Amino acid sequence: MKKNLFLSATVFALFLDACSNSAKKSESSVKISDPIIEHIDSSVSPGKNFYLFANNTWFKNHPIPASENSNGIFRTINDTINQSVRKICESSVSAQSAKGSNKQKIGDFYFSGMDTAGIEKAGISPLNDEFAKIDAVKNIQDLLNASIHLQTMGVTTLFGFSVDRDEKNSSKNMAYITQCHLGLPERDYYFNTDTRTTGIRGEYVKHIKSMFQLIGTDEKTASQNSENVMKLETAIAKASRKMADLRDPYKNYNKMPLEEVSKLIPSIKWPEVLTALGLTKADTLIVGQPEFFTALESSLKKTSIAHWKTYLKWTLLNDFADCLNKKIEEEHFHFYATVLDGVKQQKPRWKKITESTNGALGELIGQIYVEEYLPKGTKEKLLEIGNNIRDVYASHIKTLDWMTEVTKEKALSKLNKINMKVGYPDKWKDMSALEISRNSYVQNAFAVSKWDYNYMINKFGKPVDRSEWNMFPQTYNAYYDPTNNEIVVPACNIIVPGFEGRMPDDAVLYGVIGGSTFGHEITHGFDDQGSLYDEKGNLKDWWTKEDREKFVAKTKLIVRQFNNYSILDSLHINGANTQGENIADLGGVIMGYEAFKKTKQGQSTELINGYTPAQRYFLSYGYAWMVKQTDAAEVKQVMSNEHSPAEFRINGPLSDIYDFYTAFSIKPGNAMYRPDSLRVKIW
Repeated sequence: MKKNLFLSATVFALFLDACSNSAKKSESSVKISDPIIEHIDSSVSPGKNFYLFANNTWFKNHPIPASENSNGIFRTINDTINQSVRKICESSVSAQSAKGSNKQKIGDFYFSGMDTAGIEKAGISPLNDEFAKIDAVKNIQDLLNASIHLQTMGVTTLFGFSVDRDEKNSSKNMAYITQCHLGLPERDYYFNTDTRTTGIRGEYVKHIKSMFQLIGTDEKTASQNSENVMKLETAIAKASRKMADLRDPYKNYNKMPLEEVSKLIPSIKWPEVLTALGLTKADTLIVGQPEFFTALESSLKKTSIAHWKTYLKWTLLNDFADCLNKKIEEEHFHFYATVLDGVKQQKPRWKKITESTNGALGELIGQIYVEEYLPKGTKEKLLEIGNNIRDVYASHIKTLDWMTEVTKEKALSKLNKINMKVGYPDKWKDMSALEISRNSYVQNAFAVSKWDYNYMINKFGKPVDRSEWNMFPQTYNAYYDPTNNEIVVPACNIIVPGFEGRMPDDAVLYGVIGGSTFGHEITHGFDDQGSLYDEKGNLKDWWTKEDREKFVAKTKLIVRQFNNYSILDSLHINGANTQGENIADLGGVIMGYEAFKKTKQGQSTELINGYTPAQRYFLSYGYAWMVKQTDAAEVKQVMSNEHSPAEFRINGPLSDIYDFYTAFSIKPGNAMYRPDSLRVKIW
């Protein structure tokens, strides 16, 4: 792991002053202490596997910790962030803070999570009232009432429910109902017949049985419960759409008046249900997957109330298992971490509770983090890089040879209107209504879930708040929201591990922050999904028919490319599931490189540690995805995640880029080589 990732304010100020002149040279070649070069494994040819060439020495020296499912740049940065968040949590515990203050809530939540003696003493008692409500269910209406109550606690059972932007009128918030979440990561886990997936299903049934036994159910009943839950979840999975089918926003947008929704599922009295959910004036719903609700109607009639009650109990227990006593927590860890992710042992308690406190109260922690840990000038530097990437993107759009002028004009308008939110919000969410105490970790988790639900419900009927953030400044990640036409890049993305106390050169900045972050997120506005939304964030076709057909043909090429990649024993990546991220990776690395070439270093021939500026840029892009996973975690990612494994986020897009070929002399016969006719060229 790296040392302190954060620069002092003084050093960071020098960093900002110097970044634009980072390629100054006094010699034709310079040598520096440099993680970009130190990670190279020269025993691997860059033309054979650039992912390993760029990173394998680091992997050899840093095996995956027994408590983690991966290691690499994300783990390095998150461990450093966790140290800062831990200090915030521990100082808040010891502070004499006024009730209702941010530090009181942070300190008490953290304290309750670290209070293992109190958690053991409580056992499952914090869930007893909720179990009693489920036990009281006698008919379908009671079942609906119990399910709705769980929804308000953040527990999804019969169907998914949310309030969010209307995708065809992004200034308005609407109510959505969708297929529900499953106990296994994705629907294919219930149906694939390969040995690995069959084994996971068997372990899942054993896990459910063990969990019921741990809350006091006798072995025979627990065994029956596990079989019934698996049978019911399998029926739910069968009625659910596959990941690739969920990528089409048009097919998953079905606005219906309540009368029409009632025809899909007559057993649910929607006016009463919506009132119970907190919506008193909703007369229309956006239905994600109508066939799911038709199947739910059948299941409500065919499945016994007793089996539904077991399912509700299981879902509640599963959602809050991490907050309960040691035996339940360990059993939950065994299945979801060891079986599914290959993690051998639990994290230290402080680390686990630091992460859970940050997940629950990150909005409050973020305010302290920005004030006490974030160097000044972060927003300005991020915006500088982001705007440089956007300028390059505009130049690319103007010169596309496959797009007509009328569509180019609209694409440029959308690009110019992308709102770049960087660093941290200008306005923080008001969490004053949230009450946290030291009495019960589970009750605190309940309180946060209910606050989150109420925050969501209160959006209904109000104008969309386009200033809202859905990430914390201490989250090492970023996102593009098509319904708001915005990218969000939290503050901690500014730092590059290994360059503490000094500035990275522009090749590193544009490889790590420019290409893999800003370029990637901007490209999401023009991937297979984002391109369906206009400049205002509305699901609206702004393309000519001819241009859309050409674009779809190009996306089919990247689907085909990634379908041919496989891991372990020939488990293939699903190119349809991952195409949006693959398109964004390809666009991102290209735009980052083009922006880098406009810098002084990018225009020079100076060697740093023997590598040209172009080589250094592509090595830095490889550093941005320096991630090694356990086999189990990689399998789970391929089966249930829209992102390709890190190896292919590097090797995939680079094998499509001519400048990469020239930088590293990639030749026919190299594994990284793709004939020009097969190289994907989109943006």
